[in-house]
Amino acid sequence: MLELFTTILGLGTIFTLILLVMVLTAKGTQVKELRMEASRLKRSLDEMDEQAKLIVRTDMELNKTQEELDKKITGLYALQRISRAISTTLQEDMIFELMEPEYLKDLGFEKAWGFLWNEKEKKFKSQIDIGYLPEEAEQVNAYIETNKDRYLELIRNEKNISSITTAPLEYAPLKAEIKQVFRAEDFVICPILPKEGKKGLIFVGTEHTDTPINEGDEELIIILANQISQALENARLFEKTWNAQQELEKKVTERTRELMKALNEVKAVSKRKSDFISSVSHELRTPLTSIKGYAAILLSEKLGQLPVEVKERLAKVNRHSDELVHMVNDLLDIARIESGKVMMKKEVLDLKYITGEIEDLLGVQLKAGKINFSSDIPEDTKNIFADRSQIQRVFINLIGNAIKFTPENGKISVSARSLDGAIQINVADTGYGIPQEAQEAIFEEFYRVDNPINQIVKGTGLGLSLVKYIVEAHGGKIWVKSSLGSGSTFSFTIPKREG
Repeated sequence: MLELFTTILGLGTIFTLILLVMVLTAKGTQVKELRMEASRLKRSLDEMDEQAKLIVRTDMELNKTQEELDKKITGLYALQRISRAISTTLQEDMIFELMEPEYLKDLGFEKAWGFLWNEKEKKFKSQIDIGYLPEEAEQVNAYIETNKDRYLELIRNEKNISSITTAPLEYAPLKAEIKQVFRAEDFVICPILPKEGKKGLIFVGTEHTDTPINEGDEELIIILANQISQALENARLFEKTWNAQQELEKKVTERTRELMKALNEVKAVSKRKSDFISSVSHELRTPLTSIKGYAAILLSEKLGQLPVEVKERLAKVNRHSDELVHMVNDLLDIARIESGKVMMKKEVLDLKYITGEIEDLLGVQLKAGKINFSSDIPEDTKNIFADRSQIQRVFINLIGNAIKFTPENGKISVSARSLDGAIQINVADTGYGIPQEAQEAIFEEFYRVDNPINQIVKGTGLGLSLVKYIVEAHGGKIWVKSSLGSGSTFSFTIPKREG
């Protein structure tokens, strides 16, 4: 029994030991799994911590970026307002005054100083100072005057300097001086460089280190300097243009005064000439009438029979007296028309009827010269508004001249066309023509073209002058187109109706 019990006890112990080993093995596996899970959880926690730190850093950077973006947007709006303000003036001394302190504050700065170089006085002149007490401003002005050569060098080299950009080593002492003299921890100083006129510098800065400037701020000030340069350029160009305009107006006024004086003198001379011609013409009429009368009495042989030679000479006297009377009448008419003493009795006239009358009047001369005459007056051009006797004289002179200078078997034609409010009448011939250089002068009094034809054809040189005065008295104008050997066309305009 004892042995059996001992055996059973031993087996129970072995079983217990086996069971214990199994439990311990299972626990070890579980512990190992727990350690692995703890390790995994630790890694997860570390990753979450890194992600949290990254999120915090990203959020801070985003906030910083947002702040910088807001600052830049505010600065851009301020720059736009400054640009709009300085563009509203073309006065150089007003440009800097329009840069108000609130604009500067929106740009992120507290202080500003602008100065331009006066070449005549060889010194910088302050244009604006913001953020400085009077005694501080005096110190800055004194410093600039003492060190003007160094700042002129910045202008010549077109060099921007700021507290954040890396300047050449030689500018390091200048940066330190600027901080001290202008009382600014951060600053930007840029040259103002208009193409013409005064050049200078613009300084902006801030004393607060908690709001340091960045590259974006520096870019804004560079843009501001460029806009001030452009505004100064515009003001300079405006002043230059204004001065030129004033000088031009002065010259125009002086020239107008001179021309008016000359015109008045010409009018006075013309009046004296007209008065003289009128007076002389009247004085000539009496003796001419007597000469013609006595010549006519002698030719009638009422005082006795005359030899043939005497009668021929008296006939020449009579004929030349008629020519002189005709010339005197023309001179008197020109003088009266020129002085406005001739009253034009204008009425609606039939142009076809007028040309018909002239053709009948000059028919003998046309036949004698074997000249073909024709007229083309369309229905819409037949009514003109003119003085009957004066317009007849125009046609008589123009057609009479054409007859004189048109060879046998030639042609003379009268045509018309309607214009806006007027009728253009053309008198064309197939005569010898007029040289180009004489075509304007032929309307002057006593002018005759110097050619062999005029040596044969006699005239006074008054007919075309009289025609010109009559046409212009009707409110029209006259001109000629001609070339040697191809005939001439005299054209003039006459109103269709009054006004």
